[in-house]
Amino acid sequence: MSHFWCEAAWIGGAISEKVLIECDEAGTIAAIENIAVCPPFATAVPGLTFPGFANTHSHAFHRALRGRVTQDSFWRWRDAMYELAARLDPESYLQLATAVFAEMALAGFTVVGEFHYLHHQAGGRPYDDPNAMGNALTGAAKAAGIRLTLLDTCYLQGGLGKELSPPQRRFADADVDDWARRRALLKGYARGQIGAAIHSVRAVPREAMSEIAAAGRGGPLHIHLSEQPAENQQTLAAHGMSPTALLAKEGVLSEDLTAVHAIHLEAEDIALLSSSGATVCACPTTEADLGDGIGPFAELHRQKVSLTIGTDQHVFIDPFLEIQRLEMDQRLLTRQRSVFNVREQIDALTQHGYRALGWTNGGLLEVGALCDLTSMKNDSVRTAGVPLAEKASVASAVDVETVVVGGRVVVASGQHVLGEIPALLREAIDPLWG
Repeated sequence: MSHFWCEAAWIGGAISEKVLIECDEAGTIAAIENIAVCPPFATAVPGLTFPGFANTHSHAFHRALRGRVTQDSFWRWRDAMYELAARLDPESYLQLATAVFAEMALAGFTVVGEFHYLHHQAGGRPYDDPNAMGNALTGAAKAAGIRLTLLDTCYLQGGLGKELSPPQRRFADADVDDWARRRALLKGYARGQIGAAIHSVRAVPREAMSEIAAAGRGGPLHIHLSEQPAENQQTLAAHGMSPTALLAKEGVLSEDLTAVHAIHLEAEDIALLSSSGATVCACPTTEADLGDGIGPFAELHRQKVSLTIGTDQHVFIDPFLEIQRLEMDQRLLTRQRSVFNVREQIDALTQHGYRALGWTNGGLLEVGALCDLTSMKNDSVRTAGVPLAEKASVASAVDVETVVVGGRVVVASGQHVLGEIPALLREAIDPLWG
């Protein structure tokens, strides 16, 4: 048993002060009670404690592009991403992903959904261990102390009706059966699980989509959807319908599906996502950095589509910034304030994200839930003078004080158990660029 005495805690969308949380040996919450002072057997957690934060969409290796790529379009940025991918191997990927996942934990994330398509050697030849790169990600998450949903991604073609380009060959399996066989060899662990992903309607033939959905049924299934107008235009030309309508036609839309980005949607697309029970993952800082556009997240929310957030290419790793940007961008789009209240923003960051990643008992502070906690300072220069219930709307990742995953303290007093994370990042990234 472990115990955490929280100065204040976000429970059921409201703040409760002086809360003792008891964690059992399985890493779940066994009891919650209010107690005036911290007992000697408990770890004191200052500030405001939330359920752990979920990073629903990540490409760990993209972190090495931060500040190094200034191309003027998404498609030219993608070329730089391909160049970086060609330089990675299992050893360097383990080093890089460990540092990136540790940066996430330091920022308050307790679980990450890794959208993993960097499978093979340059040129497409499998490693002796066909999941060497995926296993590197699993090892990295273990080392960094963060939960992982490894979204093993099927990638089969270079675009609608196009052959794979040389850089894309290391992403691709021969066909759906080949992908499924390789994926079946992946193993989860106590704080990790295996999901599935369709890279996009560009990268997977129409006839393969339902097969992938069937193979991943019962677990999380993710897809990049309508990130760029060109994707919509090409899909309309090839199939006579939008990417969302294509997914509906092929039986891919379901409660298990999370559509990442979902920026360039028509009213019919939003209705399809709503009626299917699918989730949408917004990545506001990445979408802004790449010039993708602002998604119709207010309308999706109005139509009861669950929203989550991801840091995607990691131009920033800051959960507070993502939810703040989600709200501010929608204010610009709708010219209205308070599109998402603080409770709705926290729900996107916690329980909705956990559910989208297959952790149905996470993202909540209640008995039986995973004992994953993220606490933030109440009195930083950013949060001083702000009502306690509103502090998340102005806070930053540097305000994170304590992070607990499954009852284990991963971050204490703003320091990660692995030590100096900036040094780990430099050691992992600088050699990739020579």
